[in-house]
Amino acid sequence: MADWSPIAKVYDPLKAGSIDGTDVEPHDRAVWRAMGARYKPNKGVVGDPLLTLFVSRLNPQTTEDKLHKVFSKYGDIQRLRLVRDIVTGFSKGYAFIEYKEERSVVRARRDANKLVVDQHEVFVDFEQERTLKGWVPRRLGGGLGGKKESGQLRFGGRDRPFRKPINLGVDPVQERGGGGGGREWDRPSGRAREDRDRHRTRAHKHSQCREI
Repeated sequence: MADWSPIAKVYDPLKAGSIDGTDVEPHDRAVWRAMGARYKPNKGVVGDPLLTLFVSRLNPQTTEDKLHKVFSKYGDIQRLRLVRDIVTGFSKGYAFIEYKEERSVVRARRDANKLVVDQHEVFVDFEQERTLKGWVPRRLGGGLGGKKESGQLRFGGRDRPFRKPINLGVDPVQERGGGGGGREWDRPSGRAREDRDRHRTRAHKHSQCREI
């Protein structure tokens, strides 16, 4: 538990599919698919991954010019790529923006997340494909996104961090409150509950006898 982190340091599809990263079996087919995937980052992608931001949930009508105008206020942009369908040319709703300086990336990630662009609240984070070991994209069942409607949620990212799991490895004495830090002494033991119930039953019978 000492090295626990709400943000994944290494990508594991099984952990990403778990709300607290402790699942031992996949809860949906997409996780099974991601676990069997052998994904290698796209070698055709250029630029410094440590200076690149991932921007998603864009309005389909948002253009490269609009993105450049919005994100250039955080610093000088080296290159910007709005991902489009190779057949239709329509935007897929996400983009990659590379800055010239590290401080610009940090500032944009901090201030541009949840910014409203063309009536859409955008999500901004560091690029994961080339920086997070073991990365598997959403199209192969991985990623750190997902929809509540489908139930295929992914955890361990900025948008949906892991919840801290219950520590099952504590001292049994402390778990029962014997260490003095718990509140278990407020709760009656099983024997105390039995004695209390027996006393109530006797009192109830006694009151009935008096009424008769």
